[in-house]
Amino acid sequence: MSDFSRRYLLRASAAAGAGAVVVPGLTAAGAPDIAAASTLDLLAASDPTKGSSGCRPAKLTGHIVRPGDASYTDDRIDYDQLFSHYPLVIVFAQETQDVVNALTWARQHNVALRVRSGRHALEGWSNIDNGIVIDVSQLKSVHIDADARIATVGAGLTQQEAVTALAKQDLAVTTGSEGSVGLVGATVGGGLGPLNRYLGMACDSLIGTEVVVPSGRECAKVIRADLKDHSDLLWALRGAGNGNFGIVTQLTYKVHPLKRIAYVQATWDGLTDLHGIFDAWQRTVPFADNRLGSEVEIHKSQILLFAWLAEGTEAEARKMLAPILSIGTPDVTVQVGNWGPIFAGAQVPRSQEPANVKFFSQFAKKLFPKKAIDVIGYYMRNAPTEDSNYFVDAFGGAIKKEPRGGTAFVHRDAIFYGEIGAAWGTPSTTPGVCDPLTSTCQAWTAEFSQAMRSFVDGAYVNVPNVGMQEWETAYWGRRHFERLREIKAKYDPFNVFQYEQSIPPASR
Repeated sequence: MSDFSRRYLLRASAAAGAGAVVVPGLTAAGAPDIAAASTLDLLAASDPTKGSSGCRPAKLTGHIVRPGDASYTDDRIDYDQLFSHYPLVIVFAQETQDVVNALTWARQHNVALRVRSGRHALEGWSNIDNGIVIDVSQLKSVHIDADARIATVGAGLTQQEAVTALAKQDLAVTTGSEGSVGLVGATVGGGLGPLNRYLGMACDSLIGTEVVVPSGRECAKVIRADLKDHSDLLWALRGAGNGNFGIVTQLTYKVHPLKRIAYVQATWDGLTDLHGIFDAWQRTVPFADNRLGSEVEIHKSQILLFAWLAEGTEAEARKMLAPILSIGTPDVTVQVGNWGPIFAGAQVPRSQEPANVKFFSQFAKKLFPKKAIDVIGYYMRNAPTEDSNYFVDAFGGAIKKEPRGGTAFVHRDAIFYGEIGAAWGTPSTTPGVCDPLTSTCQAWTAEFSQAMRSFVDGAYVNVPNVGMQEWETAYWGRRHFERLREIKAKYDPFNVFQYEQSIPPASR
């Protein structure tokens, strides 16, 4: 394994002047002055919780990428190219110890850090300028005990990799519908998707985690959080774990048998039937058989319905969806088979997806009246691009029941989840360049979300709402948020893991 010692940063700081680091395409006058770090500070820190004399000076290990390396541009670019960051160094962990070393190193040198897996953090919060990105995407181990229905996987798995591995043994957990999204980020933020009415949220199946957390003033350590040990941290990681308490390197799930899925896709041209389709959907699916999950995407010129019936047949699926499919003249297709190939077949290559996205999340706890559907229709007819959409995912069913030990996820009484999404531009190797549609798309999203305010409640932390007042209670509710602050103070008292909407530790 390669390592990246403090000497590189000392040379970089010396070349650029005190407190500055030169990065190709960027001069960062506010970068941390690592050269000025006191030897006493680096070597004499102590761990008050253990009474030890601190930890040894750390070196970065794993696959290290820094400015000037041939792969730096590709390795720094994230899914949403609306944001462009220039990290000081990217550590692709090959094993848990690499994560321990990276976190310790960042703390010893007072370097800001972010944690990354699938690169889908929708506001760019898993990346940072002039800091260290600790990337767990290469931690891809899989161990499945089919008899015990327990799966332990590395935090680097994507949702598609997890679905594929489990489906080969006729097993499943809830994931989102986008295969390239990192499994860990989706899960620890709650995790909604096609199977949520059948199996609950993704975090509901999470029964254990391996986590690297801060230790003392400059160290790091590995702990196991499950229903027996550190159960408070497991509770927090079930819905509020995104870069708040530590770095998850391994996840253990209670998995569920799933031999067959009946997958229905329906398409309506135009928005003429919007009111009838949406009203029938919201009155049908959230109250249907728990095996049925469904999402609807409303675009500028068409409406798409996706539905999944676990262990179902085509006839059963069509019967359950009849109140919706009977409206207008939709084009309907049905597939029945193993979940793995069906999931894989629904994926869209990254090259065909827009470069830039801007979302706003919300939950509906009451059925939308005609006025709300009219608002959706107005904004979708005036959407800035065809890729922009209003998306809903049915709740109810198994989501209403919390697993043993509880979760930080709080929106179990919702009828459905709603999401406003603007999408535009073409992926490139020069992200962050202002697209002429950017201001239009951002304004459309903001105006649309404001127009929906009286019909919705709360927000989803995996799809953060930037600029929202009282985002803490929107994501978790006041009581849950205060408990999360207490847990933060216990596991990250020095607030090492922080970003624009991170959970602050409670005052002691």
